[in-house]
Amino acid sequence: MNPLLLDIPLQLETDRLILRAPLQTGDGKIVNQAIRDSFDELKEWLPFAQELPTVEETEINIRNAHINFLKRDSFRFLIFDKENNDFIGTTSLQGVDWDIPKCEIGYWINTKFSGNGYMTEAVKRLANFGLHHIKFRRIEIRCESTNLKSRAIPEKLGFELEGTLRNDDLSADGSKLTDTCFYSITSNITKEN
Repeated sequence: MNPLLLDIPLQLETDRLILRAPLQTGDGKIVNQAIRDSFDELKEWLPFAQELPTVEETEINIRNAHINFLKRDSFRFLIFDKENNDFIGTTSLQGVDWDIPKCEIGYWINTKFSGNGYMTEAVKRLANFGLHHIKFRRIEIRCESTNLKSRAIPEKLGFELEGTLRNDDLSADGSKLTDTCFYSITSNITKEN
C-alpha cells in the first residue's frame, strides 16, 4: 500500500497524555517556550538546540513537521497533559523506511516535566502505535551513550540494546566524537506485498 493512503490519526492518548500532530497555528510559540525553558539541558544533547530559535523559526519547523506528517515521511506528535493541557515535549516516528518498513523514535521533554514518567508513557504509546497500527517491523531508538535519561526510556520499555557504535557521531555542539547506543523493538508481522 502507498503510505499516503494510510489512515493515521492526528491524536493518540494515554492515561495522562494527549499526543497531537502539530497542526494548529501557534504551536510554534508553545514549543519555542519549552525550548527556552529547557535550553541548558537540550543544548547538551540536541544539535537543533545549540542556539535559541526565534518563535518564527520554531513555527516554521512545526509547520514543516505537519507537512512531513501529511507526506508520511515522519510523524511528530506534541505531548500535552490531559488534565491541564500543559505542553510536555515532543516524540516522533522519524527516519521512516517504508521498504522494510521501519523507523526511529525521537523525543525531548520540557525539563520542568522531567522525572514524572511522561516521556516513557508517550514513547510506549507511540511504539505500540507504530508496531500495531502502522505495522512497522522494526523501531529503533538511538541515543548518545552518556545520555542516561534518554537511555532509560528504551530500557524501561523492553527495547533490546543491540550495541554501542564507538565514535559514531559528533556531540550536539560538534566538538567531540561520541558513542551511540542502538536499541530496537521488532515485530514478527509478515510483510504483505
